[in-house]
Amino acid sequence: MASRLAEALMRNYRYVVLSASVGLMLMGSGGLYLLVVALKPIAQDFGWPRTVPSTAYALQFIGAGIGGIVMGHWLDRSGMGKPAMIGAIMIGTGAVLASKLTGPWQLYAIYGVMMGLFGQGTLFSPLMANVIRWFDARRGTAVGIVASGQSLAGVLWPPIFRHFNETVGWRETFLGYGIVALCIMLPLSAIMQKLPPGHRKRADQPASGATAVPRHARPGRGRSSPVMIQATISVAIMCCCIAMAVPVAHIVSHASDIGHSPARGAEMLALAFVTSFLARMFGLGPLADRHGGLVALFVFSAFQLVGVALLVFVDGLAGLYLALAVFGIGYGGVLPCYPIIVREYLPLSRGGALTAAVIFFGGIGMAIGGWLGGWVFDSTGGYEPAFLAGIAFNVANLAIAGAMIYSSRRGLLAPIAE
Repeated sequence: MASRLAEALMRNYRYVVLSASVGLMLMGSGGLYLLVVALKPIAQDFGWPRTVPSTAYALQFIGAGIGGIVMGHWLDRSGMGKPAMIGAIMIGTGAVLASKLTGPWQLYAIYGVMMGLFGQGTLFSPLMANVIRWFDARRGTAVGIVASGQSLAGVLWPPIFRHFNETVGWRETFLGYGIVALCIMLPLSAIMQKLPPGHRKRADQPASGATAVPRHARPGRGRSSPVMIQATISVAIMCCCIAMAVPVAHIVSHASDIGHSPARGAEMLALAFVTSFLARMFGLGPLADRHGGLVALFVFSAFQLVGVALLVFVDGLAGLYLALAVFGIGYGGVLPCYPIIVREYLPLSRGGALTAAVIFFGGIGMAIGGWLGGWVFDSTGGYEPAFLAGIAFNVANLAIAGAMIYSSRRGLLAPIAE
């Protein structure tokens, strides 16, 4: 009986990896929202302008982007085990050290290097690229489930952080999160030590059941340029991430500034992540599996545009909740589309590095958007100009996605096997 259970476990180990990936994403992504909820209290405590914590937030995404590329190369060579272990240690230890900070340079170093480069850099793009290697069929569904861990983190952590910020203080909140992160993420990272089947196979030798060319893509008339495809996708993700970063980083502060309590602001952020979770669990998989990553990107980017636009025109609670609910659908679906697009159009053998390189530009976009919100507030006393800038960048993302869909349908954009 024991041997049969062991055999069954090994046959279905991909589901164990899927579950561990969700857990790592859920726990590790708490570091993103820790600073979001504490942004205003930290600035007030030290008498800093909001540009200071906003810059730390931006450095986290820049560091995560660079770290993702390094971890992506490592993933391609030897699997997800060691990157996951490093991420667990750095996120937990970084949060503990942040509870003791006394100056801006410490905040910048912790969030840029520990929480970003070696922390978040091990999560989103490496986990996505890794789970795609475990699932040949229904890749969109698998990616959506893993990405839902980040959305659940957005639902779970902001209200918890807000509660403890108000009851025991932001320093104790950072300390407690760091200890919990270490205790949970280290065991989960041990599960990621096993390599996926056919880890070293080339992309032109797909595993059984895999398709070398996505069924929604029309065969190309000529060989597409991988450099052009990667560059186009990178610009697209940077534009959409600038648009999404302003609400994600500043909605709690914005709600407080226009007369609502911090608790309501945290609820708005949590609502956005509820709808993003629903989008990733129930919308992304069917849409991407049936129509491809590009169509899914266009649809979810349109939802995000509507959500950001609503923030310019509403200031009542009902309107803000509606705006964040719509925004969350777009935010939830947009980011996981990029690993799917990379898998569909670029070589699998370098999937980890290529996915991370694209996500790096998303990190740049998140950094710009997070910094932009703080700079605009310090300059104008409000966030509306930053929301307007986000709208412009979101429109650019939609235009790029639409152009790529058109090129794919005309056979001008062809998947590359190797």
